[in-house]
Amino acid sequence: MSAHSHEIEEGLSFQPRFDAAGLVTCVATDVATGDVLMVAHMNEEALRKTIATGEAWYFSRSRNALWRKGETSGQTQRVIEMRTDCDQDAVWIRVEQIGAACHTGRRSCFYRKVEAEGGGAKLVFSGAERLFDPDAVYKK
Repeated sequence: MSAHSHEIEEGLSFQPRFDAAGLVTCVATDVATGDVLMVAHMNEEALRKTIATGEAWYFSRSRNALWRKGETSGQTQRVIEMRTDCDQDAVWIRVEQIGAACHTGRRSCFYRKVEAEGGGAKLVFSGAERLFDPDAVYKK
């Protein structure tokens, strides 16, 4: 193990490793239930704003834009704890989720189970109740 990797894996200096696109993966879980709410990405600015404000900020790859969770929908995330993985290329935030985490109006983005079927796989809804109408909120 090189001195650099030892510092990344064992040291106390936060040194996030952004990918070639300048992003780190972020997993958000509900602090009360432990449920995985969503997986998104943060660029350096989103990460800095999340740490500074205690609110979740992300970077949208599809819109190529920074966004604060809930700025349009009102479905906010207050960060209770942030952790990084061993090589500091991903972060995990434990949040107080107000309302739905998913843009589809559901509590979690993980509302479908993958089940084996005839040598392949199918999706089955699980926990798919909508907490809000996305068409009304996002004016699609």
